[in-house]
Amino acid sequence: MTVSHHGARHVAIIMDGNGRWAKKRLLPRLAGHKAGVEAVRNIVRAAGDLGIEAMTLYAFSSENWKRPEEEVSDLMGLMKRFILSDLDEFAANDVKLKVIGNWRALAPDVVALIDNAIERTAGNKRTTLAVALNYGAQDELVRAATAAAAAGEITVEAIEANLDTADMPPLDLLIRTSGEVRLSNFLLWQSAYAELYFTDKLWPDFKPADLKAALDQFARRDRRYGGL
Repeated sequence: MTVSHHGARHVAIIMDGNGRWAKKRLLPRLAGHKAGVEAVRNIVRAAGDLGIEAMTLYAFSSENWKRPEEEVSDLMGLMKRFILSDLDEFAANDVKLKVIGNWRALAPDVVALIDNAIERTAGNKRTTLAVALNYGAQDELVRAATAAAAAGEITVEAIEANLDTADMPPLDLLIRTSGEVRLSNFLLWQSAYAELYFTDKLWPDFKPADLKAALDQFARRDRRYGGL
């Protein structure tokens, strides 16, 4: 395993710009989403080589249901194909799959596929790939606080222990592509002291070299966690 020089253990990405990528090329939105899946493959492969222990990708937010029905259906179909086609590659690259968000509310066939993929990759150790599906950070915080209250006390530690990412390293770096500069209800608690990195590149154009550039910039930043 490659030892990281940048110090980032957990990197999250808001993968934005598939639709604009397709529009620029006069292609249907689905073509942008397909190109986005290819970018995911390349970035996940690179993550292990760059010494990243955990990566969380914002694949489908709880707000994405507002999109046209046909696009939502296309996205779900793409996700199913991605899981089926990449399971062997996850095994070959020692990638452990994790899914965060209210994903059990998805269609039963999707839930069954995800359950199988999680089970098959459970023993992998090089990189954890967390995919945020039907995810919203405010919903996650309500669930975590409810669980903490049920256990007896709402504290910072109790909420952290009940977050979807509780078994992952703290978030170090959050990247957003396509020039938008907002969090869009993604990892709000986890981002409290994470470094933020925004790039104008559309997600399908985001390459391993761009990930390395973000990590290099992260390595040069001085993280003070509220101190001097």
